[in-house]
Amino acid sequence: MKSRIGVLGGGSFGTTISKLLAYNHDVLWYLRNNDHVKQINETHEFRGYPISERILATSDIEKIGRECTLIMPVIPSENFRDVMKQICPYITPEHIMIHCTKGLDILPIAIHAREIQEIKDTVFTMTEVIMQETNAIRTGCIAGPNLAREILEGQPAAAVVASEFDEVIEIGRKALSSPKFIVFGSYNLKGIELAGALKNIIAISSGILGGLGFGKNMEALLLTRGLREMIHIAKAVGSEIRPFFGTAGVGDLIATATSSKSRNYTFGQYIASGLTVDQIKDEMDEVAEGYRTIRIAHQIVEAAELKSPIVKTLYQITYENKNVRQAVEELIGNPLAEDVDFI
Repeated sequence: MKSRIGVLGGGSFGTTISKLLAYNHDVLWYLRNNDHVKQINETHEFRGYPISERILATSDIEKIGRECTLIMPVIPSENFRDVMKQICPYITPEHIMIHCTKGLDILPIAIHAREIQEIKDTVFTMTEVIMQETNAIRTGCIAGPNLAREILEGQPAAAVVASEFDEVIEIGRKALSSPKFIVFGSYNLKGIELAGALKNIIAISSGILGGLGFGKNMEALLLTRGLREMIHIAKAVGSEIRPFFGTAGVGDLIATATSSKSRNYTFGQYIASGLTVDQIKDEMDEVAEGYRTIRIAHQIVEAAELKSPIVKTLYQITYENKNVRQAVEELIGNPLAEDVDFI
């Protein structure tokens, strides 16, 4: 293992991961924006937070591949494949890649997919994208209740490093563990990735309810019914469901779907206020992963013929411009009769 750990991505969670890693290691942090690189290296400050002197920023992606064995991509899902293609010439089977992106990738041809097998063949987790676009073999992901702002403010938190490889879990845990950051391990990689991605759409739904003035009773109902829909979607694409009841499932769902510090929850609040998706994108400085995931989840629901009223309602609101309050009232008025039907 080379001494430096590489981080790809200059968003708030890229900043968070770099800070966490700097507790134990020197960090080489890739950002595309040269002004941001200069600011970090000269002032040791970024986004209003202090940056450790153990962190060196760079806009040279080749440098990451050359100087780091362990690399952690923290790239929005819509840009993830392109960045993997960019770094591919500098990645060998010796590298370890543990991504921190809670989203899914969909090939353009999947837009018209109607059968569940077509969906399975064209929708991928970020680990699968890494395997498709680079020479990396040892891969994994980080998931869990990780609100970036809380961690950057010094609040304690936890995460799960998931991989099919023992050494990836062990290396990831050692790299990130600190007195204020607990790291668990899991071999259920696909389940962890799907839990992390799907909970974002429930967080958007929760933000909508909060923005409309609903209380904790409806929030609790949404989270439990939303977890049900997450599990059915994951089962439809062949995932194990145990991770959905752990730190990366229920844990991340609670944090993301109940906090105004969550981008996806905030996105939902904006929807409830009457803003369009384009207006919200202009308002927010970072993408809400859940918006992209709504469309993918809806395709899975339709192809697998699942009963997923939350996903269908959210798709109508965000992609078909249905009136928010009308859609929510219709959802509340037409509940499924059965409660727990996924065990």
